[in-house]
Amino acid sequence: MTTTLFLVAVVIVTALFFDFTNGFHDSANAMATSVATGALRPRTAVLIAAILNVAGAFLSTEVAKTISGGIVNDAFVTPTMIFAGLVAAILWNLTTWLFGLPSSSSHALFGGLIGAVLVGAGVSGVNFSVVVSKILLPAIMAPVVAGLAAGLATFFVYRWFRAADQEPAAGWFRRAQTVSGSMIALAHGTSDGQKTMGVITLVLITAGYQASGTGPQTWVIASAGLAIGLGTYSGGWRIMRTMGKGLVDLHSPQGFAAETTSAAAILASAHMGFGLSTTQVCSGSVIGSGAGRKMSLVRWGTARRMVYGWLLTLPAAALFGAAAAAIALTGPLGVIIVLLALLSGTAAIVGISRRTVVNRHNVNESRDVTVQFGRDPVAKALATSPAGGTGEAPIPPIIIRHTPVPPANDPTSLGHQQ
Repeated sequence: MTTTLFLVAVVIVTALFFDFTNGFHDSANAMATSVATGALRPRTAVLIAAILNVAGAFLSTEVAKTISGGIVNDAFVTPTMIFAGLVAAILWNLTTWLFGLPSSSSHALFGGLIGAVLVGAGVSGVNFSVVVSKILLPAIMAPVVAGLAAGLATFFVYRWFRAADQEPAAGWFRRAQTVSGSMIALAHGTSDGQKTMGVITLVLITAGYQASGTGPQTWVIASAGLAIGLGTYSGGWRIMRTMGKGLVDLHSPQGFAAETTSAAAILASAHMGFGLSTTQVCSGSVIGSGAGRKMSLVRWGTARRMVYGWLLTLPAAALFGAAAAAIALTGPLGVIIVLLALLSGTAAIVGISRRTVVNRHNVNESRDVTVQFGRDPVAKALATSPAGGTGEAPIPPIIIRHTPVPPANDPTSLGHQQ
């Protein structure tokens, strides 16, 4: 096996790992509203989303072509640069997932690639006109348009159905959500599944295993679709909590309006080749569905933090990609160092996430995602109890009992009153 072939294999595996993180990072886009309103059980929701993600990957390849021959100049790009960009995107995805922040996996990928290519090939390696027209402008317009559409749809739903939140109308909307949520899952596979296809196609072209200007091969489409489907099935519950409960307390009519507008926007943009962020579209729709009913229903503090994450994703991933490329391009040892950084960073983030677990059983129990870096004080106290072997006396629990006061007309209260 030649060094080039080995590096290409490493990049392809890393790209599929990114695709997996994209799946669980963005599974909330498709099913958070359906899970939050009770339209679908959590495990059923992610299973449907996973299957439709795989199916959606076969519907179009326009976005893949935008990546493989659009945002960067494949004549100047090397597999090592692509590897560095993927590492940056994966670590950013995992970090934002840890905090339950619905950031854009797409922009993390674009930013990582742009930063790595700028370090390795200079300004000539990036097609900035394509970046502006197919990434930056859609990033600004898409969530705004989706939010306005969802807001109007929600407004008219509650105008036409006075008892939309009550049965039997609420039940009809919940059943409709199974269709609208499924459409988002299909659209997500069509849009985001193509991004990894584009990366793998790009590395095959730059290594000389595929002609420039050609689209993804069948095995690339199938493997990318399967990777994003498996990632979606794993859940991504931390971001699903934020999307389903953190922004708006959704009811089924709102969920249906948000999902329908999101699916329409994502499918349309995918077929036009825009590198759209499905996260931004779905988040904008959720906010719009809350505002369309009542502005005060939206938790604007959470929305503001999410927007900050959107603005930070592209430059932060580009910075990570540039740093990774600066190390990886020094030679084989540099590639190994970046790979070890990826593995150790992944292990550390997953370890921290296990201290405050969010899963399918408790995803709807709270609207906040907490992150605990140190040890839980309660767990520490329990560990230092006699059962833990230190000999220290445990702190007894404080139990507050409320003694009811009998009503004034109760005969048993006369003595008390005297």
